[in-house]
Amino acid sequence: MRILLVEDEPDLGAAIKRVLHQHNYLVDWVMDGNEAWAYLESSWTEYTLAIFDWLVPGMSGLELCQKLRQNHNPLPVLMLTAKDSMEDKVSGLDAGADDYLVKPFGMEELLARLRALQRRSPQFQPQKLTIGNLTLDYGSSKVIHHSATGDKEKILLTTKEFQLLEYFMRHPNQILSSEQIRNQIWEVGAESSSNVVAAQMRLLRRKLTSSGCGNPIETLHGMGYRLNLTNEPK
Repeated sequence: MRILLVEDEPDLGAAIKRVLHQHNYLVDWVMDGNEAWAYLESSWTEYTLAIFDWLVPGMSGLELCQKLRQNHNPLPVLMLTAKDSMEDKVSGLDAGADDYLVKPFGMEELLARLRALQRRSPQFQPQKLTIGNLTLDYGSSKVIHHSATGDKEKILLTTKEFQLLEYFMRHPNQILSSEQIRNQIWEVGAESSSNVVAAQMRLLRRKLTSSGCGNPIETLHGMGYRLNLTNEPK
C-alpha cells in the first residue's frame, strides 16, 4: 500500500515516514504542495491514501484536497494541522478531506485513522488477500502457502519482498513490466540500479520455491513478469 505524505516539517515528516515503513507502507514524502500535485497527476503511481499538512509551501493541503475532488479523485485524505477551531475543521472537511488530525498527535492514533480510512474507502482492501494457494496477511505481515494436502506454511519475507508479492497478487495474470514494478514498489527518488527488479525477483522466487509454491511468477522475455498460479505444484 502506497501513501503520499505532504509535510514540510522535516522532523515530523521523517518520524511519520519511519513509522509507516515499519507497518509495510510505501511512502512518497514531499514538502511542497505543487510537487505533491505532480505526483498525484502521474499515471505511473497508484496511491492508497494521502496525508496532507494544511500549511505547506506552494499549493496548500486545503487546495490539494479541493483540486482532487474537482477532478473526481476519491483518494482518501487525512488532513494534518495545528488549526483546531470548529470553523477550521469544517473548512477542511468541506474541502474534501476525509478525516482531520490536530497536531501534536500520537503515531498510534495516526495509524488507527489510516486504517479507518482504508475501511471506508471504495478501494477498501481487506486484512487478508488470497489468490490461489497464497494468502497475504496485512495484520501480521506474513504470507501463508496452503498446500494441496491442507497444510499451511508461513513464508517469511522482507518488507520489499512482501510489497512485491502484494503487487503481483493484486494484478494476477497481468504482465507487469520492470518499469511498472520499479515505479510502484520503489519510492520516488529512491536510488535503484537497472537490475534491481530482477535481483528482487530472484530473492522472492527462491523463498516461494523453498516453501513448496513452485515458481508462480513467470518471466516473459522482453515484456516483464506475470503471476501465473497454474504453475503451482499440484
